[in-house]
Amino acid sequence: MHIYATTNDIQARMTRTLTDAELEVCEKLLEDAAIIIDAAAPNASDSAKFVVSCRMVIRAIGDGGDGGVPLGATQGSMSALGYSQSWTIGSGGGTGELYLGKLEKQLLGAGNKIGSYSPVEELVPKEETP
Repeated sequence: MHIYATTNDIQARMTRTLTDAELEVCEKLLEDAAIIIDAAAPNASDSAKFVVSCRMVIRAIGDGGDGGVPLGATQGSMSALGYSQSWTIGSGGGTGELYLGKLEKQLLGAGNKIGSYSPVEELVPKEETP
């Protein structure tokens, strides 16, 4: 199994110190992130895979320096005395979950492509050109 970042790489990018238990979880998340990245973009550069691995794992375990705002949130609201809090997580993932966000897909070259495919065209016999 090839991973693209280490727990030291993750710790260096965080605003808080990870506990021993979090470091163990971080190792497993890095392995899972590598599998997800390889499935989405096996031919991406190692530097892109490194950045994406770090972003995915930090988002999953939480940086702690964001004032309670989940990493990856696209919308949010807070109230004071009503004790209300609401967040919308973008890119189809959730907090604590490994997923590829829009920017990460772009970094890997795995974003949406413009084009189309019609399986019906395979059923039509092709004419030979002279």
